[in-house]
Amino acid sequence: MLINKSKHTKYFLLLLLIAVLNACGESPKQDPADFGNKKKNVNPGELSPFEMENGIGPVKQKLTLSPINPELVKKGEKIFETKCGACHKLDEKYVGPAQRDVINRRSPEFILNMMLNPEANYQRHPEIKKLLGEYLTQMPNQNLTFDEAKAILEYFRQVVNEKQ
Repeated sequence: MLINKSKHTKYFLLLLLIAVLNACGESPKQDPADFGNKKKNVNPGELSPFEMENGIGPVKQKLTLSPINPELVKKGEKIFETKCGACHKLDEKYVGPAQRDVINRRSPEFILNMMLNPEANYQRHPEIKKLLGEYLTQMPNQNLTFDEAKAILEYFRQVVNEKQ
């Protein structure tokens, strides 16, 4: 009897190992919404030209920026200090990149989309994936409203002008 139990245990462990190895090499599951859809998206992570330039998020078209609003700048500065300042500094790399000249590196739409939808940008945007490789920390979603994100953008627009 003792030999029999040992034999069964070996078979069980072998089957378990095979199941684990099969699961490791398993291809991704098909989305049920795609069931029966014969047209396959060859590259589901492909971004549109707009998304490549302006990030992934709720801003889907170019914005028309008005002159800098001093009241919005003050509001944006407070929000930046409260929600962003632990990881971002204006003039130095910290946990995240320096922000004073972000407006010169990225479009206003990109900045807003990154603040409003960091998860999708980290998952799909190649430039943001590079930043993750450099900083090793993903920006958390601060659950900003569009108006709060716009106030921070206004703050960035102002601080870049102060340096020049």
